[in-house]
Amino acid sequence: MMMRRMLWLTAVLTAPVLCADRALVELGQKEEARSCVACHSLRIVHSQRLAKAAWNRELDKMAGWGATITNRDALVEYLVTNFGDDKVPPAPAMTRAGNEK
Repeated sequence: MMMRRMLWLTAVLTAPVLCADRALVELGQKEEARSCVACHSLRIVHSQRLAKAAWNRELDKMAGWGATITNRDALVEYLVTNFGDDKVPPAPAMTRAGNEK
């Protein structure tokens, strides 16, 4: 019975943290659509696998080229969560003939 209470308490205390992270990632995805697509397709972003520090450097570079990033923290969180250096690289893009683009 004590173990069941401990598990329930852990779930109750952890849920808000997980929801906050998910909400931040969703904000980051919206920021990506607003900030990144103005200059290039998302394929170039989504094909990269970078650590948090490297994503921050990329955003510094993009800001230097004129990108307006309103919610940088959310964007970095989204990029690291979905395209971090621990994620599997995407399959190469193929043409209809089956050749790599």
